[in-house]
Amino acid sequence: MKRILILFLSLIPLFSVAETFEGRIVEKLSNKKEAPLPGASVFWKNTSTGTATDVNGRFTIDKSNKSDILVVQFVGYETREIEVKKLEGENLVIEMSPNIELNEVVVSKRRAGTVLDRENPIQSQSITGAELCKAACCNLAESFETNASVDVSYADAATGAKSIKLLGLTGKYIEMMTEKNPNFKGLASVYGMVYVPGPWMESIQVSKGVGSVVNGFESITGQINIEYQKPQNAPVLYLNGYTNSMGMSEGNLISGVKFSDNLSTSILAHGQDNTKEIDHNNDHFLDDPMVRQYNIVNRWYWKPNKDWITQFGVKFIDEQRIGGQKGYDESKTNDLNNAYRIDIDTRRYEAFAKIGYVFPKNDERSIALITNFSSHEQKSFYGLKNYDANQKYLYANLLFQSYIGNLNHKYTAGLSFIYDDFNDNLYKTVNNQNEINPFKPKGTNRSEKIAGAYAEYTWLPSDEITLQAGLRYDHNSVYGGFVTPRLHFRYNFAEGSTLRLAAGSGRRTANPIAENSFLLASNRTFNIQADLEQEKAWNYGLSVTQYFNLFGQDFTASADFYRTEFQNQVIVDVDQNINEVSFYNLDGQSFANNYQVELKFEPVDRLDVTTALRFSDVKADINNEFQTVPYVNRYKGLVNLSYSTNMNIWQFDFTTQINGDMRIPSAPEEFIRREKSPAYAMLNAQVTKRFKIWEVYFGAENLGNYTQKHPIIDAGDPFGGNFDASMIWGPIQERKFYLGVRLTIDRD
Repeated sequence: MKRILILFLSLIPLFSVAETFEGRIVEKLSNKKEAPLPGASVFWKNTSTGTATDVNGRFTIDKSNKSDILVVQFVGYETREIEVKKLEGENLVIEMSPNIELNEVVVSKRRAGTVLDRENPIQSQSITGAELCKAACCNLAESFETNASVDVSYADAATGAKSIKLLGLTGKYIEMMTEKNPNFKGLASVYGMVYVPGPWMESIQVSKGVGSVVNGFESITGQINIEYQKPQNAPVLYLNGYTNSMGMSEGNLISGVKFSDNLSTSILAHGQDNTKEIDHNNDHFLDDPMVRQYNIVNRWYWKPNKDWITQFGVKFIDEQRIGGQKGYDESKTNDLNNAYRIDIDTRRYEAFAKIGYVFPKNDERSIALITNFSSHEQKSFYGLKNYDANQKYLYANLLFQSYIGNLNHKYTAGLSFIYDDFNDNLYKTVNNQNEINPFKPKGTNRSEKIAGAYAEYTWLPSDEITLQAGLRYDHNSVYGGFVTPRLHFRYNFAEGSTLRLAAGSGRRTANPIAENSFLLASNRTFNIQADLEQEKAWNYGLSVTQYFNLFGQDFTASADFYRTEFQNQVIVDVDQNINEVSFYNLDGQSFANNYQVELKFEPVDRLDVTTALRFSDVKADINNEFQTVPYVNRYKGLVNLSYSTNMNIWQFDFTTQINGDMRIPSAPEEFIRREKSPAYAMLNAQVTKRFKIWEVYFGAENLGNYTQKHPIIDAGDPFGGNFDASMIWGPIQERKFYLGVRLTIDRD
C-alpha cells in the first residue's frame, strides 16, 4: 500500500494551468490618447493558435510552446511581431501604426462568433460574446439558437423547465461545467441553465463525445463549459435591460474594480420579474410561468507574483417559479377546492476557488487546485403533490502538469474528490394530510463519496499530429470502483484538413425524480425500481474539418458521426402506463447515432452564413420493445445569417431552424394524438444598433407563430387521472417580441 500511495503522490494532481497573455491592441493618437482596435488578429507565428481583440481592443491568448513571436495584424496598419520573452509581465499594450495615412477613415473587422479549436484533439468550438449577442440570450438556455449541435426546448407546458440535448441524448449525459468546475447536477439539472444570465458569459465551449479524464468521469455525449466575465477585464460598469411581450423584464449589472494589475474584483448581479398571468390559448393555464429571480456573484482575481494565480468567488440565487391555472387564491388552502398551481421555491449557494502555481524555472510545469461547493434547497408543490429536496455538493481536483524529456511528450496527473449528499421526498396531500411515498430507493436518497486518480498523456510528434490518452480510476462509496479510459486523436492529413477520432467510456449516478421533476406536472405516479445501478456508456466519434478558399472567400466545412452505446441506462418509461412513469435498469440495448454536416462561409464582406443538417437515430428497449426513444427530433436543419454595416454600427441577424418529426408516447384514449409530431420551422430575427457606449437591440422569436395545439392533456380537469402537461414536442409560446439595451463603460 505504501508503494501505491507513493506512486499516487508522485503523480499528484494537475489542472492544466495554461499560461496566458492578456493585452490590448491600440493606435497611439496625436493627442497622446489611445484608440482601441477591435477585431485585430493576434496569433503565434507559424502556428494556428490565435484570437481576435474585442470591442475594447483587449485579447487573451494561451502561451504557445512552439513560438515566442506574437504577430498582430489589422487592415490598414503595419503588421507587428513581438518577441514575448523580452516583455515584462503578461499585460501587454501593443501600439499599431497605420501603413497608409488617411484622414477620417477607420477600418474595423467583426469578431468571429463561433471559433473552432484547430489544435485540440477533442472536437470543440467556442461560442464567443459576439455570437451570444445575435439573439436575446437572456440565459444559458437561450444561448444555442444559432448552434447546430445543441438543442434546447421546453420540457413541459407549465413549469418553464428546459430540456437540452447533445448527440440525440438529454442533458444529464452532458457534463455541464462553469470554468472547469462541474455544476448543474441533481436538483439543478432541470433549471440550472436559467441560473446563468447571458450577459455574464464571456464564452461557451462546446465539445462533443467523451472529454478529458482531467475533468471527471461523467462526460458521455460531451461537455459544455461556461466562462464568466473575468474580474481583471470587467468594465467599470455594464448595464443590460430587457423586456418582452410576455410580460417578462430583467436587468443585469457587471461592475469591476481593478486595484492593481495583480488584484481585481467584480460584481455580477441579475434580477428577473414576470408577474403577469398570460393565457393566449385560453386553456386557463399560464402560457409562461411567473418567475422572480435574484442572482448575484462576487469574483476575485489575485496574482501575488508571476508564479501564483488565485481566483475565488461566491454566488447566491433566490428564485420563485409559479405555474398552473389562472385565478389561484392565495388565501385558500391548496386543495381540490382551489385552482391547480405549481410553486417551486429555490435557494442556491455556491463558492469556488482556483489556485495555480507555475514553476519559476520551468513554465511548462504547473500545479493547481480547483474546488467548488454548492448547497441547493428546493421546496415545491405540483397540484396536490409535494416535492422537497436538498443537495450539498463538494468537488476538489488537484492536478499536476509537466512533460517527459521534451515538449513532445506532455502529461497530466491528479487526484479528485466528490462529496454528494442528496435527499428528496415526494409525497401527496390527501385531506390536508401528507402521505409520504413508500419508496426510498438507492439513488434517490444517498450520500456519495467518490475518490479518484487519473493520468493523461499527450504526444505531439509534429504540428500535424496529436494523440491524447487518459485513464482514471474512481471509487464510489455506494457503487464501488470503476475505470474510465479515454482516447483522442487529431491528424492534419493535408493543408486545411483535420481528422479527429475519439473513444471512451463514462459513468453517472441517476437522480430519477430531480432530473425528471417536470413530469410531476402531470398526474402520473412515479414507480422507481429499488436497485437502480449507475449508468454506463461508451462513446465513439469521427469528425473531419476542411478549411478552403473558393472565389476568394474562406469556407469551413465539417462532418462528424458519433455513436453512444449504453451498457446500463436508467430507462424513463412513459409508454408502459399512461398514468405512470417507470424508472428501471436497461434490459436489452440502447444506442444513439448522430450524423452532422456544417458549412460556414462569408459570401460577401460582413455577411456570415452558417448552414447545418443533422440526423439522429436514438433507440432503446422500452416497455419490452426495442423502439425509438420519444421526444428526439429525427433531423434538424439550421440556417443563420448575420450581416453588419461598416464599423458594426448596425447588425442584422436571422435564424431558421427546421425541426424534424419525433415519436410521441401514448395518450389516454379520449385524448389520442398522432404517433409522430409534424416537422416545423422556427424563425427568429434581431436588429442591433450600436452607439459609442450604447447598444439597442430589437427582435422577435417564432416569427411564423407556430405552436403545439392543446399542449396540456385534459387541462379542464387538472386533478383528474388524465391530466398531463409534460407531453411537449413543439413550441408552446406564440410569437414573442423583445427590446433590450446595453451600456458599457470600460475602465479605459
